[in-house]
Amino acid sequence: MFTPVILAGGSGVRLWPLSRRQRPKQFLSLDGESSLLANTLARLEGLDTAPPIVICQEAHRFLAAEQLRQAGASEARLLLEPEGRGTAPAIALAALLARREGRREPLLVLPSDHHLADDEAFRSALERAERLAGAGHLVAFGVVPTRAETGYGYLQAGEALGEDGFAVARFVEKPDPATAERFLADGDHFWNSGMFVLRPEDYLDALETLAPATLAACRGAMDGAVVDLDFLRPEARAFLESPADSIDVVVMERTDRAAMVPLAAGWSDIGSWQALWETLPHDADANVLRGDVVCEASRGLMVHAESRLVATLGLQDLVIVETDDAVLVADRARSQQLRGLVERLEAEGRGETRVTTTVHRPWGHYRTVDAGPRYQVKRITVRPGARLSLQLHHHRAEHWVVVRGTARVTLDEEVFLVGENASTFIPMGRVHCLENPGLIPLELIEVQSGSYLSEDDIVRLDDRYGR
Repeated sequence: MFTPVILAGGSGVRLWPLSRRQRPKQFLSLDGESSLLANTLARLEGLDTAPPIVICQEAHRFLAAEQLRQAGASEARLLLEPEGRGTAPAIALAALLARREGRREPLLVLPSDHHLADDEAFRSALERAERLAGAGHLVAFGVVPTRAETGYGYLQAGEALGEDGFAVARFVEKPDPATAERFLADGDHFWNSGMFVLRPEDYLDALETLAPATLAACRGAMDGAVVDLDFLRPEARAFLESPADSIDVVVMERTDRAAMVPLAAGWSDIGSWQALWETLPHDADANVLRGDVVCEASRGLMVHAESRLVATLGLQDLVIVETDDAVLVADRARSQQLRGLVERLEAEGRGETRVTTTVHRPWGHYRTVDAGPRYQVKRITVRPGARLSLQLHHHRAEHWVVVRGTARVTLDEEVFLVGENASTFIPMGRVHCLENPGLIPLELIEVQSGSYLSEDDIVRLDDRYGR
């Protein structure tokens, strides 16, 4: 039996502009079906597991909770990092929670944004990892390399540990091309997948010896943790005393109990547009096309169109990604370097790196359709049974037009229904609330007008989501 620990706190900036700070890649559907987080949870089906522990950033808590609900994993524990500090303290929080709840089975640590093509091969490797973890090893999965890859770290296999795996001789940072070619030829170097199997006590013991400051900070954070709705919040001040480090640097590279199980399961970390192009099905011209795309005399393209037609002519080996507020055109072979471009955009204060025009909330989502001086137009979708906060605005009025479903509106002391093709007006400064009492999503157009239209002009008087 395992306790899955799903690491869902990444930012995914190398898949910009599809992935944004407020909606990173683990919450996106990159294959046109389920999100990467949902696919990670589905990978656990059929395994003997305890309820998962999902670790995410506070800004993504409602997004994660909704995807867990949709995936049928509502029993999962959602643990909120006050701030991203790396995998070492994140896994420490999970290990301390598992110990608090009396879970003694190994932790199965899985990043939420990876791809595996062969679940059976993964499960076979998992059985071997379980046996090694039961013997006290801290086990990493080493992916059998298929090319000389410079974008991944490597593990070098040491002495054999029976038939289950190997001791780890050393960890190697991302190599240069010549070194990567040599690793591939040698046959004893494996890609570091970032997936682990380890018993909580063994990991905490290793931290006690190798990273006592990390363990002390995480203990303090869990001692002061509070339950908030569906979330467990470690105490922020204590947690931020932890150094920011990865499990590889703090523990795996320094312990004498590191072991490795080879994994040949079609693994990818989906860490770039190049990696996604390699993962998804190609057409006869080696193109991967998503959305409304027409290609003529073009080969080796990764094209993702979100909101309009994208047509290409005579192009080769490019990434073209279109969203309703940004377009990326890049050399596919250089997509690993996208982080630097995103950092430049952030330094210039470009909001397109942080948010999309569609913003997700615990009650549903809204999309900004148009905006200008003193006005803003949004399309709002409210889930069945959901309700926005009871609130008021000091600087704007709102007009609501229902296009689908029925709205229950509170305006000061009055409560009334607004059906399809009907509208209502919310004057500036009036207390109001919007609710969906029906069984289908409520969709409406909101037109805001006033001197100040930002989201911080919301005075919440009552909110079931504790914001």
